[in-house]
This record gives sequence, C-alpha cells and structure tokens, in this order.
Amino acid sequence: MGRPIRTRRQATLASLAAELGVSRTTVSNAYNRPDQLSPELRRRVLETARRLGYPGPDPVARSLRTRRAGAVGLLLTENLSYAFRDPAAVGVLEGLALACEDAGVGLHLVPASPGREDVAAVHRAGVDGFVVYSVPDDDPSLAAVLERPVPTVIIDQPSIEGIDRVGPDDAAAVGKIAEHLVGLGHRQVGVICMRLARERNDDFVSPARQSGAHFHVQRTRLEALAVAFSAAGVDWAGVPVVERFDHTVDDGASAARQLLDAYPQITAVICTSDILALGAMAEADRRGLRVPQDLTVTGFDGISEAERIGLTTVHQPVLEKGKTAGRLLLSSGERSAPKVITLPTELRIGRTSAPPRTVEEPWFGG
Repeated sequence: MGRPIRTRRQATLASLAAELGVSRTTVSNAYNRPDQLSPELRRRVLETARRLGYPGPDPVARSLRTRRAGAVGLLLTENLSYAFRDPAAVGVLEGLALACEDAGVGLHLVPASPGREDVAAVHRAGVDGFVVYSVPDDDPSLAAVLERPVPTVIIDQPSIEGIDRVGPDDAAAVGKIAEHLVGLGHRQVGVICMRLARERNDDFVSPARQSGAHFHVQRTRLEALAVAFSAAGVDWAGVPVVERFDHTVDDGASAARQLLDAYPQITAVICTSDILALGAMAEADRRGLRVPQDLTVTGFDGISEAERIGLTTVHQPVLEKGKTAGRLLLSSGERSAPKVITLPTELRIGRTSAPPRTVEEPWFGG
C-alpha cells in the first residue's frame, strides 16, 4: 500500500491574522477596504497570505453578510449561445459588460430557452439586480424576475408601468422606412418579422396574430407599417407577413422563399431585422432577382454586415443600449421614480432600395 498523500491545510483568516500579529479586521480590510491600511501593511498582509496559501475572504460568506452579490443578472429568453451569435445581442452584451466593468461588478447570464416554463435559474441567480433583454410580456421568467426584491431594467420589451426601460422609438423608426418606400412608389410589399409569441409559428401571419403579439417591439413595428401604408392607400389586410421563430440568415431566406413563392408580384420586402434581411437578399440572389432593380429589401438594427453590403436599414446604437441599461440599473438606488430612456435611431438609405420595377422592364426572376 502506498503512503497516503498529505495535503497542506488551507490557511484561514484567523490563522493569517495570528501569523501577522494583527486583528482579523485588519486582514479583511486588506481585501475589502484597502484605503483603511497603509500601503506597507497591506503589502505585508497580501504577501503573507500568498506564502501561507490563504485564498482571500469567502465570497459566499461575504455576500451573506453584506446581502450583496456583486453581480448583475442578464435575462435572455434564448439559448445561451444566442448572446454570442446574434450581432445585435453581442453589441448589447458588450455594452452591459462595459457598464459592469466601470462599476466593478460581475455579469451573470440567466438564459431561459423559448417555451421553457422552469424558472429555477432566475430563483437561483445570486445577483443584485436584473437586466431583462427583449422578452415577451407573458414570459414566466420575466414574472419570476419581477417577484424578486431587486431592481430591474428592461431593454426593448416589454413595456411595463413602473419598471425602468431602455430602447428606441420603434414606431417612429419603422415609420421612416415606410415613408421611404412609399416615397419610392412601392405599394405591393411583403414583410418578414421575428417571432410574435412563445409558441412556434413559421408561416404567414393573420392581422389578429399581429395585433395580439406578445413581443411588443414586433407588434409596434407591424402596427407602424400598417398605419403608414394604409395612409398611402394600401389595404394592410392584404399585405403578406411571414413570421420566423428562429432568428438566423437561413430563416430569413426560407421566409423570403415562402413569401415570393406565394406573392411573386411584390416589389419590396420589409424585414424587422438585418439578419432576416440578409437572408432575404440571399434568396433573391438564388432566384436571379436583382436588388434593388427587381426587389427592394430593407432591415432594422444597423449591424456591421448590413453596413458592409449597403443595406437600407434603421441603425440603432446597440452597444449604447446595453451600456445605458447597465448604468441605469446600477444607479437605481439613487432615485425614487422609474425612468424610460429612448435611444435615437437613424434611417440609413443604402444600395438595396430603389423605385419598383415597371411593367415595361424585363424581369427574369423565378
């Protein structure tokens, strides 16, 4: 039988204080309140701690004592990978991380996949507050967040009275797209939108589903389009709208395929995100349709790839959105009333929008 392995007993705050001949408070201050010690004494405490193998104060015990976790929770009603894959989400995450860095606090991601009813992740999250990123108004994880006695800031959606929120004026932003297309002469249009509810639907959308959407950003954008095109004499009930549950370029392409197969006469495809618009452009290319000569395509977000290809889109400051939400959350203790911050948007007219083709012009798409 081999000799048993002897492990060194880990030093404790008490043993470190005894070794140094100081109080336990002095040792604790070296980590948590360094301004209370002289630089020389703090250096001696930390050097002795390294020599004895003392890892520092127990963060769990400290949080129990201070009732502070030192972290912000970000609620995503998507799979965790979405935060690192979707360009707009990446920008929001980066901005929020920058705000946390400035405040010296951590960031805890709390994913809640679509359709998932289990809210245990919200209950387990050791955070001092939540930033909720773009969730439906009937999401159980959102309800669980609002039950926690911690401050909350919502990015984009939903809009809840009494809760801080950061986001653009979606109606005004989409109104600019509609005004641009109407001015170009487009009347036969189709729309590709992101998911409208927690249940999957990858199909055409009825007016009732549009008006009853639980994702209010998408509902607002569709309503703004309806108002603008109705004012231009277009019967919105006859405008085809295709919904996609997942938010990928491939889903944008399949939605455009479904739309153009059923309505080949449309001259413009309005997408409620740049990702979907990139997919629509890929499908147009597959069909031999020229953008914008044969088909105008517009997006929303202003991601870098959209800028690179010259997509006509609404640009919103996604990094600033995350940073503003983080700062708002971390300053919530300094005010008594909720705050709503509306971020500016800009319509960027690119190379993907033009007047509709005329009947005299040859068209070989199909």
